[in-house]
Amino acid sequence: MFKIDLAQTKYAILHSMLMTLDTTYAQFELPAAVQQRLQSLLDKQDAGVALTEVERLEAAGLIELAEFLSLLQLRAERVERGA
Repeated sequence: MFKIDLAQTKYAILHSMLMTLDTTYAQFELPAAVQQRLQSLLDKQDAGVALTEVERLEAAGLIELAEFLSLLQLRAERVERGA
């Protein structure tokens, strides 16, 4: 059975993003390929196709990561405004 280490995957994505941040304006968002993967999982589920346990865990982890990045983005914007 194929196992995904979600913590390691999140770390790799965040590390990749931090290495490519524009220093003038922080952009915290999922990389395009990761966003496409999440969308394909959500589309599959919306079409009534049951996700496998691995897919369900992957989708849940990616949603959690996207929410975390949204919070980082909001905080970065607040810092830039000097609030």
